Amino acid sequence: MNYRDAGLSDGEYSKIKAILGREPNELETSLIGVMWSEHCSYKSTRRLLSRFPQTGRYLVQGPGENAGVVDCHAGWGLVFKVESHNHPSAVAPYQGAATGVGGIIRDILAMGARPAASMDGLFFGMPASGRSRALAEGIVGGIAGYGNAVGVPTIGGKTFYDPCFEGNPLVNAFNSGFVRLDKIVSSKTARAGDMAVLLGSKTGRDGIAGASFASRELDEGDRERRGHIQIGDPFEEKLLIECCLELLDKDLVVSMQDMGAAGILSSSCEIAHKSGAGIEIFCERIPLREDMEPWEIFLSESQERMLLVVSAGRFGEVEDMARHYGLECAIVGSVTDDGSYRVLKNGVTIADLPIGILGDAPVINWPAAPPRDLEERRELPPDMKSADPAADLLKLIGSVHGSCRTEIWTQYDCQVQLRTTAEPGEPVSAIRVPDSDSLVAFAMEAEPWKCYADPKAGAMETMAQSIRLLALCGADVLGMTNCLNFPSPENPEHYYELSLCVEGLAQVCRDMDCPVVSGNVSLYNETSKGGIYPTPLVVTAGFVPHYAYFASGGHAHSGDVVFLAGPISGSLGGSRWQTICDPSTPMTPKGTTWRYDAEMERAFVSRALSTAHKADIKKSARVVAGGGLAVALAKEAIFSGVGMTVDIKDRNPIEVMFSEGGPRAIYIIPSAAADKFQECWEGYPVMKLGEVGGESLTIKNFLDVPIRDLHSAFFGEPGATDAKG
Repeated sequence: MNYRDAGLSDGEYSKIKAILGREPNELETSLIGVMWSEHCSYKSTRRLLSRFPQTGRYLVQGPGENAGVVDCHAGWGLVFKVESHNHPSAVAPYQGAATGVGGIIRDILAMGARPAASMDGLFFGMPASGRSRALAEGIVGGIAGYGNAVGVPTIGGKTFYDPCFEGNPLVNAFNSGFVRLDKIVSSKTARAGDMAVLLGSKTGRDGIAGASFASRELDEGDRERRGHIQIGDPFEEKLLIECCLELLDKDLVVSMQDMGAAGILSSSCEIAHKSGAGIEIFCERIPLREDMEPWEIFLSESQERMLLVVSAGRFGEVEDMARHYGLECAIVGSVTDDGSYRVLKNGVTIADLPIGILGDAPVINWPAAPPRDLEERRELPPDMKSADPAADLLKLIGSVHGSCRTEIWTQYDCQVQLRTTAEPGEPVSAIRVPDSDSLVAFAMEAEPWKCYADPKAGAMETMAQSIRLLALCGADVLGMTNCLNFPSPENPEHYYELSLCVEGLAQVCRDMDCPVVSGNVSLYNETSKGGIYPTPLVVTAGFVPHYAYFASGGHAHSGDVVFLAGPISGSLGGSRWQTICDPSTPMTPKGTTWRYDAEMERAFVSRALSTAHKADIKKSARVVAGGGLAVALAKEAIFSGVGMTVDIKDRNPIEVMFSEGGPRAIYIIPSAAADKFQECWEGYPVMKLGEVGGESLTIKNFLDVPIRDLHSAFFGEPGATDAKG
């Protein structure tokens, strides 16, 4: 294999020869090429990712393992991570999405945790496009087909539509699970003399070189080259989960690693490298579905496989357990103390590399330059007006970004395992902590439009929004995981956007004491027609000490008082309203979003938590987010089934009602508890907006919309009232 065919540059190949003191053979070249791919090595982003804070009050295990772990009290750890499966889902939507779910579940399992909840971040082209509809149907079907069968609930997520995702949809799969803190498994504990054991499915040709495939832009030929796509079997995965958990319960496993990108190669070399050891792998011992060349075996990404490290003399017990579950099980190698990665076939060494050359790809610092049109992106369009505010609100509520997602959510089983307390459709998802009355809550957020208009401000708003959502529902922040979805870093403008987005996320995490526990980077998300918008997706986890404290919306009653906590307006920059306020407005909203203020964010979080934990204050609460205050009020009216009348006095109604961003929320409070509520928010802006009652949402001197019309728009055909759909 030519080194360029393996994805290596001239400079990289020269470095390899210098390290080895010789020319690598073809197998060695292919092994190094895959491990030095962007997908496996993070060579373009390792320097940037070092900016993320990795310490926190509840942090147990940060980046460096299969997933992060935080302390969720009473001896339990919460394990969580998000991964991308973008390129595979663009080529084979059903299997690409399905195996994304399966892979992230195994990452959680590899930490010794029982997978407990999944979420998905989905980014599609516009529904009016037949191609986008077909991709969306296949992707959602794959998530449902795998997740439902494997017995892990899908409890929420994020869906976003824009033409930039037409040919390159994004599928970001999140999973979380629970592990006893004294039972966490590490990939760093292998020792010389231990056995490397392959457990699960046989190895085949599906998914060969998938890591390299995910490290370049898509082209039209990829539609036909489906050999890069893995094939999943959720029923086999269910058996694998139960077998691994029982092996761990019986202390039969020293270390464990999921076989994800680069398959046997990455799992075996990562365990050896992290453990400061070496490893030998024997080709002829690996259970195969078909005859395969050594390079195919090592680069295969066949699903439902785990690599276990087992102490000498205990394989018989492991084999018995595997036989009980009907799984393949074989000793495929042994851990050594010489720091080498060796591949043998029938006693002959066919590859021999220092373990460090596989685990430490050289870092690339790409040049960065501001986009030439960045200042234009940051400027709000002039003379934005509304000819009919009521019609605007109905369009926002009924648009692809504002309407109900039942066509997606109803395909998912969200209640299997019986832990789910906040289902899909809620701003925050939540599940119960085992053996307790506590909850963990998750907020998934992404703002591609805002990050395109102003990368740092957009990323800061994305991160701050996820923390606001948790605080409002009564959850103290535990930590964050992220998936950084960007086009090619080789373009200086794209690398500039990536750098600023990371800087923005990191700053908010530092300010809000939110460690980054794990994550994923997905680059080269582009086609010949162009790249996606910068799309950093975050999932922030929080802890609710008792389920009775969990606050949500949709509980307003006639006679209640409507309050706004926070600034009266945010920013129209990057807002949804721009897409419907004028037919001539481009699809992509412009303008810088809300300017982040750390002191104000901390004040909002502390008071929101205090309010949520006041059991004697009945409340209905909703963060002001996409669509602005008007949409927040409309959704509250829809889900409560009652109208409300609001008076914003002589303020600019467009800015007040449709601006987005900032630490703001609406609260609906019984009149008898209004004084107690305001005491919770002492020292922070709070404004009484009006009262609940009637059959319409009325904003005095601005709009009046019957609840039945809002309800019809929200639950109607998705996209039917979207002016840009």
